[in-house]
Amino acid sequence: MKQNSVNAAVMTAPGRFEVRRYPYPQIDDVSMVIELEMCGICGTDKHTFRGETVQYAGTPAESHTPFPIIPGHEIVGKVAEIGGTARHSLEYAGQELRIGDRVVMCPDILCGQCWYCRNTFGFPLCQNIKGYGNAFTCDEGPHLMGGWADYIYVRKDAFVFKVPGDMEPRIAVMSELMTCTFNLDKAKELYTMGGEGFGSGATIVIQGVGPLGLLHVLKARLMGAGTIIAIDRSDFRLQMAKDFGADAVLSLNGTTQAERVEIVRDLTQGRGGDVIVECTGVAEAIPEGLEMARRGGAYFVAGVFADVGDIPINPHRHLLANPDRLSEQPSAGSRRAILVVS
Repeated sequence: MKQNSVNAAVMTAPGRFEVRRYPYPQIDDVSMVIELEMCGICGTDKHTFRGETVQYAGTPAESHTPFPIIPGHEIVGKVAEIGGTARHSLEYAGQELRIGDRVVMCPDILCGQCWYCRNTFGFPLCQNIKGYGNAFTCDEGPHLMGGWADYIYVRKDAFVFKVPGDMEPRIAVMSELMTCTFNLDKAKELYTMGGEGFGSGATIVIQGVGPLGLLHVLKARLMGAGTIIAIDRSDFRLQMAKDFGADAVLSLNGTTQAERVEIVRDLTQGRGGDVIVECTGVAEAIPEGLEMARRGGAYFVAGVFADVGDIPINPHRHLLANPDRLSEQPSAGSRRAILVVS
């Protein structure tokens, strides 16, 4: 039944939230409305809450959060209303959509016109990329452009994925987050006879095992990692990391950075990890993680997705002493990765 108004959690400024009501959106032939069942809290939402509101900094796609916004982009819900053309145009694989179908949504909208859209896969290099829950102020119609609301409006240039009938919403809601583990697929792609990246039996180190880190642990195990090392300050999360497939866990509590680096080296015959993935959302973790990488290893920044200021990196100690060359390589599906390869 169509609602007269919709409740939404609105971030009016960094650190400030309030509940507001918006009119139920009017659709046309090429758009639709999803009734939300669940929406995750991404590390990007935490950045914005802390006032770290510049994304894609230093690129043509640099954006500044246009408060007020409805945050949230890791969504699952059911089709509430849909236009005739949208039934066949909005599902990524071309499946027909009907009212009541459960879907997850790609939160990013590409322009389709820039050099990157026309010469690469587009994600995440589009010069004009815009994301639900981040780039659209709710002061402007159709207002419902974030997942922390009863409903979300789906534009004609967005797309969704139909959820299999036997998949529970609590699993489906992790879909967008799971795409970020494409970092590890990229590391596999790098692997050569020269030993760069993620080969079979590689040692993978995950810094931070919240939801993003746990899914990297799971993905690494599915992809044939040898030893997986999980780092966090929460004993609860570290136990979950073990349940997800980690072989060794390392607590921030009671250890220094130097001690943690040494422990990782001890677990790798003195070399360091083959692949290190930062999932903390804390920039200060990056220099530590770089020191944990072996020469010719790969380092991915997956958690810091905002301009958080200067990161103190010693070029020789953090880059030259382990890897030999630094290259920026955002991975499709991840939006936020930096590789360090020899």
